[in-house]
Amino acid sequence: MSLYKIRVADLESILEQEEIDLKELRSFCFNGIPDCNGFRALCWKLLLGYLSPKKSTWATRLTKQRELYKQFIKEMVISPGEQDGPECIDHPLSDGPESNWSTFFRDNEVLLQIDKDVRRLCPDISFFQQATEFPCEFVKERERKLHVRVAPTTLSSANVERKGVGMTKINLITKRATESYEAMDAGQEAHWEVVERILFLYAKLNPGQGYVQGMNEIIGPIYYVFASDPHLEYRRYAEADCFFCFTALMGEIRDFFIKTLDESEGGIKGMMAKLSNLLHEQDAEVWERLRDQELYPQYYSFRWLTLLLSQEFPLPDVLRIWDSVFADDKRYDFLIKICCAMILLLREQILENDFANNVKLLQNFPLMDINLVLRKATCLA
Repeated sequence: MSLYKIRVADLESILEQEEIDLKELRSFCFNGIPDCNGFRALCWKLLLGYLSPKKSTWATRLTKQRELYKQFIKEMVISPGEQDGPECIDHPLSDGPESNWSTFFRDNEVLLQIDKDVRRLCPDISFFQQATEFPCEFVKERERKLHVRVAPTTLSSANVERKGVGMTKINLITKRATESYEAMDAGQEAHWEVVERILFLYAKLNPGQGYVQGMNEIIGPIYYVFASDPHLEYRRYAEADCFFCFTALMGEIRDFFIKTLDESEGGIKGMMAKLSNLLHEQDAEVWERLRDQELYPQYYSFRWLTLLLSQEFPLPDVLRIWDSVFADDKRYDFLIKICCAMILLLREQILENDFANNVKLLQNFPLMDINLVLRKATCLA
């Protein structure tokens, strides 16, 4: 029997228990989750705390959370004019604090940034431009799609009417500008549209943090894994499950995205300081070379840390990195070790290069066997 088949059998043995041993599961997943049978999607749900180790609770938990997500869409995605009953006097031109329309137009400012970002998601693969099998039942009409709310328009013509000495009336005729991705037909949605809705809801439900550029890169791999699950029932609810797992993950790394917390231990500056200290411990010569060149961690590791390395490696490698990061009890300490290992593996080049070439090297990390990087990280004290 091959090593891969042995690992699959070992994971099946862990997952078939009525109460899963999380310590055993973490230990297994740290070394990589087999890319078959929907194992990664299920393990991530367990490692991120979305599912309890007690399997008897799963059905109730999933039903409850998926219904809750459906309610979020009804309350926060559908336009006020469609939600309101005939007795409602709220008007689209109202700017009062209680006006649903006022909130609607403020939301569009956030939505515009989300829309730009999700259209650039994982450009190396076609997945996010493909149609989902399970478009949202509430937004099947094109007019209800979020991206339509912020699609640019161009002025096509204007008709000017003037009657007597009264007010001049100008009728503006606009047409919608061409979108960067071809829109799906009514009743269909692309995967990027689903991700856009998840991020929009997250921003609405977390007004203290809102949406910050880069969150799209965090949610992308999670949604990809869930929406690629071979089990139909899990795939059908990939959107809702992804929302709650993303929310759980953001609860852990939210300090990375809040400027006022940059200086805190869990903030991004604190993380970069830990990386610098670890590099100094492991290889003082490389640390001094970067210091002498005034090539500080913020020039290269800010993106590494905030986006959990999602931009430095191809998607399959990112999934493998996240297996280990999610499985580690001190997951963000291990992330720092991976970043340190990346620098150490470029030791010879860093010592030879000038400032400009080292910036280019670290900001565009070269292709490398991800298992080599992870083995190096695991060996760090």
